[in-house]
Amino acid sequence: MARAAVLHAVGDKELDLRDDVTAVDPGPDQVKIRIRATGVCHSDLSTMSGVLPSVPPAVIGHEGAGIVEAVGDRVPNVQVGDHVVVNWTPDCGVCPECLRGEPYLCMGFIGQAFSEPRFRLGDGTPAFGMAGAGTWAEELVMPYQGVIKIAEDVPFEYAALLGCGIPTGVGAAFNTAAVKPGSKVAVVGAGGVGLSAIQGARICGASTILAVDPNEAKHPAAKQFGATHTATLENLEETKGLLTLGQGFDQVFEVVGKSAAITTAWNLTRRGGDVIVVGAGAADDNWQMSAFSLLFEGKNVKASLYGGSDLKRDIPLFVDLWRAGKLDLDGLISRRIRFEDLNDAVRALEKGDVIRQVVLFD
Repeated sequence: MARAAVLHAVGDKELDLRDDVTAVDPGPDQVKIRIRATGVCHSDLSTMSGVLPSVPPAVIGHEGAGIVEAVGDRVPNVQVGDHVVVNWTPDCGVCPECLRGEPYLCMGFIGQAFSEPRFRLGDGTPAFGMAGAGTWAEELVMPYQGVIKIAEDVPFEYAALLGCGIPTGVGAAFNTAAVKPGSKVAVVGAGGVGLSAIQGARICGASTILAVDPNEAKHPAAKQFGATHTATLENLEETKGLLTLGQGFDQVFEVVGKSAAITTAWNLTRRGGDVIVVGAGAADDNWQMSAFSLLFEGKNVKASLYGGSDLKRDIPLFVDLWRAGKLDLDGLISRRIRFEDLNDAVRALEKGDVIRQVVLFD
């Protein structure tokens, strides 16, 4: 039996931190992983609150890395002992989305995530994994498409970030926006994913990077990761005028998950520029824009699910950038915590006191 953080009902503020949870045995196409590090992400909070769907009881967590413990007979890509990153959006490789080169849109495993329990509690109750994963557990089972092998010298706490925060943020700059050298960019929201988008824009060569966040305590971190300027909502128009002569930014990333933040991003974007929606919002939080503006301002609204990343391709790239000193992973980690501190970590994230917390399993 192993430790795991279980959500019993949507809306619960406290997770049930248990030591009697067992991952199911891997099937012929599945891999069992011993989790060594897992991140605490805003999407985890969104699952607890019901903004993102789940089937309780569920083990929370989707950003993790660990060591392969067992493999099914038909697993072609990893073997016992390999270090791996969890890919919470496995791609089947055969659906129309995959064949178009859009694996981040693959729906091939969504049904499993909501129909196949991945865990059993001590009393035999089946439990699901958040997004088909459930990385806030010492062990879990994933389809082999949901694990990406990684070099053994990459620390597990860094590898965990490569499972969500980095591909979502850096990938949005690389893949969705394809930021060009000299571009003027703004990022609305300076949390962990926002800081990753800032890093991505810096690596791409953006000349101006504005970080927008009402919490001024986050501004120094934004500059640490590459923002050239910072602003709150109160001085936003003035800053836009100073940095772009009032024209607006080439690309603006919304990394909050709120319709109001999308509007802020839209208003910051120049005519013909791109609004990149990165944040995961609620199903009932509708964004409104006039049909006239949508056409005559020529702006493009682009969704950036998982940063438009193909983790098989992009994780090796991110590792190379880290090795070259261009991608800061350590700086994103505010706290390294124990499993027993997870509920405290959830509260800290809700307050906005941290960037990224990482649970380290012994």
